[in-house]
Amino acid sequence: MKKDVALHDGSKLEVHLTGKSGGKTIMLPGAKKTVVGQDAEVIKIWGVDPELGKRFVEGLSDSFQVLSFDYEGHLFEHPQPDRLTPDYIAKDLLRIADEMNVGSFSYYGYSWLALIGLQLAIRTNRLESLIMGGFPPYEGPYKEMLTVTAKTYEQALSSQSGSVDNPPHAPASPEEIDWDAVQVTMDPNQTKQFCTLYQSLAAFDDKQIQSKLNLPKLAFAGERDTIVYGENFGGVTVDIAGILRKHEKELHRLGWDVKVIAGERMDHTKAMQPAAVLPIIKPWLFRKLLNT
Repeated sequence: MKKDVALHDGSKLEVHLTGKSGGKTIMLPGAKKTVVGQDAEVIKIWGVDPELGKRFVEGLSDSFQVLSFDYEGHLFEHPQPDRLTPDYIAKDLLRIADEMNVGSFSYYGYSWLALIGLQLAIRTNRLESLIMGGFPPYEGPYKEMLTVTAKTYEQALSSQSGSVDNPPHAPASPEEIDWDAVQVTMDPNQTKQFCTLYQSLAAFDDKQIQSKLNLPKLAFAGERDTIVYGENFGGVTVDIAGILRKHEKELHRLGWDVKVIAGERMDHTKAMQPAAVLPIIKPWLFRKLLNT
């Protein structure tokens, strides 16, 4: 089933509901569209599966009903520079579920979409389970990400005004990236929306909401998921793996299952690929939802 769902700003998002009809439903808001041609070859260099969304859907739909869409891609096409808050996003996600006649569902999100899953879980009783990848559910790096997104927005504004001289060439591979040299040339509205998101979370304390999360929950990250940003991005370190390791015992006490994925160069990008994620989340969903 495919449907164009009207979101709160009036824009329409293509949403798919596939898989086992009547089965447990998994919401995948990060199901990116397949990339082809030269663009596919470029993202492969960075370790990104060009068929990421398709592989997730196919990997889960034999046993579950999968509610999939590319919410991040939609926001880049229809940015919400002043409105992208957890409340706003939660309303969009619940509207999508309503329009697709899905009552209760599990949620899997990665990176910022993982923290949105946490926000959704404390705003509705419709979640049956929560999976957060690439963003820790306890002492998350909200302050650091506010710094990074604010600096990203500043750079986008500077680039738009033409004040950036001789921007560096794009790195040919992840090993070449120099965060001290990177310059942002995106639409300021695209970058501002994520700054708005983290500003709205500035006073959020994820320790205080753990008692509200009375559902099966899993957090995971790659063992090398640590990014040291250059001065252009505030000179901060976002250490996803380190935070998850630091609080692993406490998370277990709070009812979380925790997995740090080992492997060569298992960084933020590699740990979000279907080949790394599906072997973790699918058996977990079987145990928690189907008791097998």
